[in-house]
Amino acid sequence: MSNSSPQPAPRPPLPPFTRETAAQKVRLAEDAWNTRDPQRVALAYTVDTQWRNRAEFPVGRQEVQALLERKWARELDYRLIKELWAFDEHRISVRFAYEWRDDAGNWFRSYGNENWEFDALGFMHKRFASINDKPIAETERKFHWPQGRRPDDHASLSDLGL
Repeated sequence: MSNSSPQPAPRPPLPPFTRETAAQKVRLAEDAWNTRDPQRVALAYTVDTQWRNRAEFPVGRQEVQALLERKWARELDYRLIKELWAFDEHRISVRFAYEWRDDAGNWFRSYGNENWEFDALGFMHKRFASINDKPIAETERKFHWPQGRRPDDHASLSDLGL
């Protein structure tokens, strides 16, 4: 009898990536993050995932989930768009922008880049993010869809000139 835990079910699309499957992986990640559900989002990562997110360096799903809980407690009315930048067999690079407000009603657009590395089952093992925040007026917002998944007909980052 083995003491090892069962292997998780794969999370397609799986590496090696094509342009089409890399773009699908990016959209699935965007959709998950727009739920603002830390537990759901954390399940896309390996149990021993390694992150760099601003000045935080969480390791493992539990630390990632805790980071996401703190993030979405402070980044209100969060809406995110991700766009494929580059890919290879098991890595994807994205650029993104998201809009949010703080509890005082100040709006921001955060811009960034992420580099992702996946295991053979399609779980993200490494995520390195660089993020910058720009204060914006509420009238400068460009992401106006109802909270949740970005509609398929909504403009992309490139379409918006971001």
